[in-house]
Amino acid sequence: MHLDPVRVKGTIRRWTSQLTLRETLKEALVRKSTIFMVVAFGSFMAGRPPFCLEPVHLALASRSFQYTIFPLAQERGYMKEEGIDLRIVQMQTTPGIQALITDNVQFSGSGSSALVAIARGGAPLKTILAVNDKVHQWLYVRPNMAGVKDLKGKKIATTGLAAAATFMLKQVLPKYGLDGNKDVTFITAPTGNRLTILVSGVVEGSILSTEDRYPALEQGMKEVLYFGNEVKNSWGTVATSDRFIKEKPKLMAGFMRAMLKAVRFLRKDRETTINTAAKFTGMQKPLAARMYDDLLNTFTANGTVDEETQRNDLAIVAQVAGVSDPIAPARAYDFSFALEADQQLNKQGWKP
Repeated sequence: MHLDPVRVKGTIRRWTSQLTLRETLKEALVRKSTIFMVVAFGSFMAGRPPFCLEPVHLALASRSFQYTIFPLAQERGYMKEEGIDLRIVQMQTTPGIQALITDNVQFSGSGSSALVAIARGGAPLKTILAVNDKVHQWLYVRPNMAGVKDLKGKKIATTGLAAAATFMLKQVLPKYGLDGNKDVTFITAPTGNRLTILVSGVVEGSILSTEDRYPALEQGMKEVLYFGNEVKNSWGTVATSDRFIKEKPKLMAGFMRAMLKAVRFLRKDRETTINTAAKFTGMQKPLAARMYDDLLNTFTANGTVDEETQRNDLAIVAQVAGVSDPIAPARAYDFSFALEADQQLNKQGWKP
């Protein structure tokens, strides 16, 4: 058998080249496997499976401006950093609170309603985050009225006769010489309709939210009272269950760190927040920009409110719930996770 030396040499070179390529690929695979195992081990030691996010559900009754912090926490990756897959579910307040109690959702943006459930029936819930320390409600009147005093003997539209905003206004009216139980008549109307019946003249006054406030101005209605300057109460509160706090404290802590990061980002980056708010709420960017500029200073610095505000909230809650004595703040609130998260971020020097 004759072998051509030139052909043999070329074959050997090809074999050597292929062998080198196979070895190189093998080494690369080994390196990648090693990196994966290191990451997996690190994630295991940190208490989270590698590349696995835990679903956490948040119930919101509406996509109001103050809740822009939730999509911000998603978009900026703050939730993902904590191993959380935050899923926002829109549902009415009562079903949302029921779902919270049964652990079908882990958080609710209806913190005030959670307080009512605690006051009425001892629901195993806690309010754990206060997004705002000023109430986002305004009293508007028809153009021919000079101010609050002109509402004597007139009708005021509200979300409900037992709504928190109604009791807040009744608390404020004596300052303007009016008795909220005698001098005015409250008419129940849902969001959107309250502005419509004000403009049409069915009522002379209306308690409006952020969504209706600017359209009211554009239609010539007059703003005579901003609740945030009249009462010391919280707004945009978030609740969870006692069970979740007890069984998932690490997840609870991670959720809170992500939320406080989102609040800090909201305060820092106007343009991104406006874009996110417009997309989240469905409003036009110019309106989102007006809301941002008007409401920025109402966002809490660390997700909490002081005990005076808590007691004021619980006094209103007692009226809404129809109970004689307000519940103790310690039964209704748990701001420990917010305070701890704020301290951690400050210690780390974290900035958006």
